[in-house]
Amino acid sequence: MNSPPRPDLDQLLAAARSVRRPLTLPRDCFAGKVGAALVTAEGDLFTGVNLDLACGIGFCAEHSAVAEMLKTHQTRVVAVAAVGRRGVLPPCGRCRELLIQIDPANANAEVLVAPGQTVPLGELLPRHWYPSEADAEA
Repeated sequence: MNSPPRPDLDQLLAAARSVRRPLTLPRDCFAGKVGAALVTAEGDLFTGVNLDLACGIGFCAEHSAVAEMLKTHQTRVVAVAAVGRRGVLPPCGRCRELLIQIDPANANAEVLVAPGQTVPLGELLPRHWYPSEADAEA
């Protein structure tokens, strides 16, 4: 299997920045303070924004981007980036888990952790168990 082409990190960061448009909602709730973008193995780009609700049931921008991707039945992420007011935001633990659980191959996804600097998702989950196809059949 051919490996997907290396994504343009500047383009990925620009896409994440383009959707980051803070919106104040009622009751001290917010949306769009964080923007995320991801590129799939098929070369498609998906974006998402966060939702910060007072009750705690909001979600991260990466979750929003993953949901958009899943609508197209794609699961393999090549690279992901998120940005907030202060710049690049590495994914939280919940987002890391989401990415690895939708496709174990995402352990190789490049995660933007600082401008121009990526780390494979698997290195951010160093003691994680990655299920194999045989495990799924069991």
